[in-house]
Amino acid sequence: MILYDLTLPIGSSVQDVKAAASQKARLPLGKARTFVILKKSVDARKKGAIKEVYTVLISDKAESLPSFSVPKAKAGAYRPIVVGFGPAGIFASYVLALAGLCPIVLERGPAIEERGGKLDALWTKGILSPNANASFGEGGAGAFSDGKLNSGIKDKELSRFVLESFVKFGAPEEILYLNKPHIGTDRLRSTIRAMRQEIIALGGEVRFGAQVTDLCPLEKSVKVTADKEYLTDRVILAVGHSARDTYETLLARGFLMQNKPFAVGVRIEQLQQDINEAMYGVPSDPRLPAADYKVVEHTSLGGVYSFCMCPGGYVVCASTEEGGVVTNGMSYHARDGKNANAALLVGVDQSDFGGGVLDGVNYQRDMERKAFLTAGGGFAAPAQRVGDFLKKQKGSLDGRVSPTYRPGVTPCDLNVVLPEKISSAMRMALPLFNKRIRGFASDDNLLTGVETRSSSPVRVLRGEDFKSLSYPMVYPCGEGCGYAGGIMSAAVDGIKVALAIVENK
Repeated sequence: MILYDLTLPIGSSVQDVKAAASQKARLPLGKARTFVILKKSVDARKKGAIKEVYTVLISDKAESLPSFSVPKAKAGAYRPIVVGFGPAGIFASYVLALAGLCPIVLERGPAIEERGGKLDALWTKGILSPNANASFGEGGAGAFSDGKLNSGIKDKELSRFVLESFVKFGAPEEILYLNKPHIGTDRLRSTIRAMRQEIIALGGEVRFGAQVTDLCPLEKSVKVTADKEYLTDRVILAVGHSARDTYETLLARGFLMQNKPFAVGVRIEQLQQDINEAMYGVPSDPRLPAADYKVVEHTSLGGVYSFCMCPGGYVVCASTEEGGVVTNGMSYHARDGKNANAALLVGVDQSDFGGGVLDGVNYQRDMERKAFLTAGGGFAAPAQRVGDFLKKQKGSLDGRVSPTYRPGVTPCDLNVVLPEKISSAMRMALPLFNKRIRGFASDDNLLTGVETRSSSPVRVLRGEDFKSLSYPMVYPCGEGCGYAGGIMSAAVDGIKVALAIVENK
């Protein structure tokens, strides 16, 4: 049977949970042949009486959870090609390999081992590698983030398969049941590497430094130009949300595309201890995880909300182009950094940037270049204390919260850097957020800009069969083509697209 809302004290062990579940099920502890924790969350609604809440499967019979398996497929005249090796591309390739189709993966960036060194050069010396950064390379943008795996998608079977696959290749087993699972940048890198090795062992091929520069649909095949020319009759496009040059190539080749709404803003940093105390109470229990939050406010200028919250994390440079500053958040599995950070975003659409396919890209780029110039170059980022931002004055960065962004920050007035709508909406929302979470918008908290890559500004149109509306041998996929919004949803979309190929739909 499945038991819901099993409440235990903070810090309970697995044995404690099993004992409580056995008692509630009226099953002698030694008679439980099946015991699986399905979900674990923290109930902090009563600050003085915080509890852990579990959902468990327990039975005196041997039971197992439903599992997803990949059907085998017949090899065609060509091997399928996967363009991009982020979450969507990795799971699409993995499913194709499990099906026996031996995919060829073309990734513009390097393997995860080399990618880390390139990012260190950017974060410590301001030296950008255009194809090896926080967006391009093995693992995509998710490999240098918090590794968050919570998602609102409804496909529980495929979501479970993603989590089980990550655990199989080295992720902590707790992601199978935590309410808000995360792997952390440090653990995610080794997990991704192990998945790549399995894809190769199954007959797949992963080619790094193979940027696709052209995609030419022919009568019965597609010619893909990268490190060399490839012919195939099935191409999965999993290019990621920052492949601006690829968007231009697709547009030139006649792919049906459109711009789409997205969001832009800044990163906000608070002391993690302040967030812990606001969410858990004073003093917070050291056995509790680093607290997170989610805030949303609807203003007269549009929605303002937090995104990609990184407890105990760091603000990092996620630029992909010379002359433009992009910020993102990152944390390790332990989430033990001094600061919390999150994107603070405002939604934008055609009324803000125009109706052209690439107008959203140009809107992003204009913000990134203005941030670069205002901060003085070298990929320094403009930063400002919340109190000074609300007063629209430059101010200093001296205060309780020290910036974590590398390669460094410059005191600036972000009201000048951001479009007027964005800064005005944030000034409306910040005091309201502060009423909901004590200290969220304290004067000494820090804003660093700009955050422009929360999602793709472009959608490559496809039908219900996952095929491009322009060329049926091409399968737009994942976040970069406008069909996902995070690691989990991108991975599941990659699986669905791969299954359409495996099942020859």
